[in-house]
Amino acid sequence: MAEARRFLAGRFAGWGIADDFDGRLIVSELVTNALVHGDGPIVLRVVQDERDGLPVIEVRDDGDGRPVIRAENHTAIGGRGLLMVAGLAHSWGTRSLPEGGKVAWAKCGI
Repeated sequence: MAEARRFLAGRFAGWGIADDFDGRLIVSELVTNALVHGDGPIVLRVVQDERDGLPVIEVRDDGDGRPVIRAENHTAIGGRGLLMVAGLAHSWGTRSLPEGGKVAWAKCGI
């Protein structure tokens, strides 16, 4: 997890984005989701959207399941990660890959 946060921080710094706090939280949640619920290797990409320049975090895994926001449960120990991503990100979603697996992505609204 720390490696994913360091990677994101380096990309943001290279683009002159000083505040990477939300991005580090988002990447932590998306990578954790892939580790817990996904399958196979995890691939992290952090790119800038060509249209608006905003950073986009993409986490790929080979699992078939799709991330979903669970109903809020104040007694649960976990299950709030995607709710947090949805609150922090400009937009987020998933896309299936033709070869199998999926990409979960989130666009940071700097």
